Amino acid sequence: MPQDAFTLNFISKELASLLTGGKISKITQQGKDLLTFIIYTRKGSVKLEICLSAKGCRVNLSDGEVIAPKVAPGFCMLLRKHLQNAEITRVGQVDGERIIFFDFDCTSEFELTKMTLYAELMGKYSNAVLTQNGVIVGALKSTAIGESTKRVLFTGAKYTLPEPQDKIEPNDLKGIKELFENRAGDRAKIIADGVRGVSYATALDILTAYGEEVSAEQAFNYLNSKDIEPCVVFADGEPIDFKVRSFSTDKKLYGDILSAQTAYYARVTEKANFADKVRKLQGALSSSVKKLEKRRAVMEQKLLDCDGLENIKLKGELITANIYLIERGAESFEAVNYYDEAGAKIKIALDRSLSPADNAQKYFKRYAKLKRTVTSVTEQKRETEERLNYLYSISSHLNLAENLCDLEEIEEELKILNILKDDKKDKKKVEKTLPFRSFVCGGFRIIAGRNNVQNDRLLKSLAPDDLWLHTQGYHSAHVGIICGGKTVPDEVLKTACEICAFYSDGRYGTKIPVDYVKRAQVKKPPKANAGFVIYNGYKTALAEPNAHAGLRQE
Repeated sequence: MPQDAFTLNFISKELASLLTGGKISKITQQGKDLLTFIIYTRKGSVKLEICLSAKGCRVNLSDGEVIAPKVAPGFCMLLRKHLQNAEITRVGQVDGERIIFFDFDCTSEFELTKMTLYAELMGKYSNAVLTQNGVIVGALKSTAIGESTKRVLFTGAKYTLPEPQDKIEPNDLKGIKELFENRAGDRAKIIADGVRGVSYATALDILTAYGEEVSAEQAFNYLNSKDIEPCVVFADGEPIDFKVRSFSTDKKLYGDILSAQTAYYARVTEKANFADKVRKLQGALSSSVKKLEKRRAVMEQKLLDCDGLENIKLKGELITANIYLIERGAESFEAVNYYDEAGAKIKIALDRSLSPADNAQKYFKRYAKLKRTVTSVTEQKRETEERLNYLYSISSHLNLAENLCDLEEIEEELKILNILKDDKKDKKKVEKTLPFRSFVCGGFRIIAGRNNVQNDRLLKSLAPDDLWLHTQGYHSAHVGIICGGKTVPDEVLKTACEICAFYSDGRYGTKIPVDYVKRAQVKKPPKANAGFVIYNGYKTALAEPNAHAGLRQE
């Protein structure tokens, strides 16, 4: 739900009940628009977030981890200077505005001062402003002295609220009646445009509650009712909003609005963090892949340049075979190509400054050099293609990742390959027990790896008689069927093949070939890349990709 004044009225009251009397323990600024406060309250320590980005601006509680930057930004340092250990004396909402304020008693060694922090949640104009006695001490986003703006926001200036909108107050029944009488069209738009502090999303909730022809009295009752039913609304299994009250049938109820808001933004933040990490990993991986592809192209060109290798050797041999016929100082001569059944002649260029024998040696030396080049470049090309294939497999697993957990070991892989910088000071230890994707079908357990590192671990976890599966011709997760000494039914094997096909590059295709074999027939060569194996004695089945979410045990 947009943080409109209607919603913030309820949020501010709950924040006031929880935070009043609390003391600021820690202040961090994660990114340019996210302030985080750890506050000791009567009910224990809580984490308050003030997000001031253009999208997603909000004041909410959070259970997430606080990651402090190495160097605190200037505004964060200012807040620490004045608000560290300060007591919250009041939390409220500026009447009718998308602004929540926090009053503080700030105790220093010499005096007690009173300060106020305003969190202005106004889209791209969102800001945080710290004041003392109505004068700005500092702002997250300041205005320059000479800048043309309606509001002056720099240190030492008087803090002024945004100009009030020319709208009807939500508690003015007469005004709402006149609004409905004087305007026609979309009632939700009429309410959002005409009633102060009400967003279009809240106006749509009013229409959902009372219908398209909602009356002024009904709109008034909705906006002024004290009854709430905090919830998170879902669509297709994903949370799409949190509400003060909702008539949706697909929702999860919470005891208070702060809890519903925390749950909703936890999922929003997780999705945003997931998308950010995927972009980071894909960017680093894509850069390495492009370099290797460029290197491979150079090698292919070198091999192409060596394409006439045998012809150069032949010319040296023909010079040697006809050396008694070649005059010193000749520019060229023709000789019969004794490898040609038709006995065709070949013209051979000569260096006039060299003797016939030296010309022959020149061709042989050139041949030897090109042969060494071919041998060296062919090996380098093979290694490059192996590396590329490995990076392609990482890219495949990255595209199949479902959550942050799936990305952790992929990130570690890229650090091991020196594709990502490994900052050991900030490095988090990756749990070695990240779970496999797990399914149960017909009494058998099917497991699937999430990345190359897990694929190796999955292989080690299988017993010799368990079945191991992998797509043929596609990068895919390694899949295992835990047999427990029993024969695997066709239906279970079919399900495992479909899961393997789904977690592969062929997931959007049909009739994907999947190889299956006993674990005992699968070997991992020494020093091979993670996820690389060789196997024999396998059989192949054609499978339709299927996630089989209903069988998932995670």
